[in-house]
Amino acid sequence: MLNSFISTINDALYSYILIIILVFGGLYFSFRTKFVQFRLLKEQFRAVREKPSNGKGVSSFQALMVSTASRVGTGNIIGVSTALCLGGFGSVFWMWIIAVIGSASAFVESTLAQIYKRKGPDGCYGGPAYYIEGALKNKPLAILFSILLIITYGFGFNMLASYNLQSTFVSYSFYDIKVTPWIIGFIVAFVVAYCLFGGGKRVVKVTSMLVPIMGVTYILISVIIVIMNIKQLPNIIEIIFSEAFNFEAIF
Repeated sequence: MLNSFISTINDALYSYILIIILVFGGLYFSFRTKFVQFRLLKEQFRAVREKPSNGKGVSSFQALMVSTASRVGTGNIIGVSTALCLGGFGSVFWMWIIAVIGSASAFVESTLAQIYKRKGPDGCYGGPAYYIEGALKNKPLAILFSILLIITYGFGFNMLASYNLQSTFVSYSFYDIKVTPWIIGFIVAFVVAYCLFGGGKRVVKVTSMLVPIMGVTYILISVIIVIMNIKQLPNIIEIIFSEAFNFEAIF
């Protein structure tokens, strides 16, 4: 019954509400910011090299790595492959478009977080809950958002990511369904605990080390796969554009 209830809400949100809000929101922010994702592209590369003025805070690069760590993962790998299976080659074109449009929304989110952030004893903190409270003057909604975010990250994203991580080992001969998931789960829990109990600085330090390695490895493997199939690349690009305007690919 619970699964049926969640599935119904999930289908309604993803099929009708969420995707429409995200697309039109991204278009609105793109036009309002005069397409900031292109206009300030040079500034983005310059800003990421900035250092904290007092030498004690988080650098722009470290902030980017923490943000990237929370964005790259299940959606970028499993989500993309699922879209390809359901929508065909043409869906790649629309993923490109949505990524460009969505980057304007990400810019606005980050800007609002900077405007409404607060200073505490351990440094600055902020996020959507703070600009919901500060800009919209709606504290109950900010509290509700915070509660749902804790539940989502604690029992949604992290559990799903951990499950997908251990399930990748299923194809290996040493995998034991009764033992292996527990071992992998313990290792993941230990690493997460090590980061969290070390405070924000340790989280930043670990992600600043791991995310560049993860990103470079991810891109390198992708490039190798492309090179291995280089003869098929012109045909693939042609199919992407030729199939982009059918309903399956779009939706």
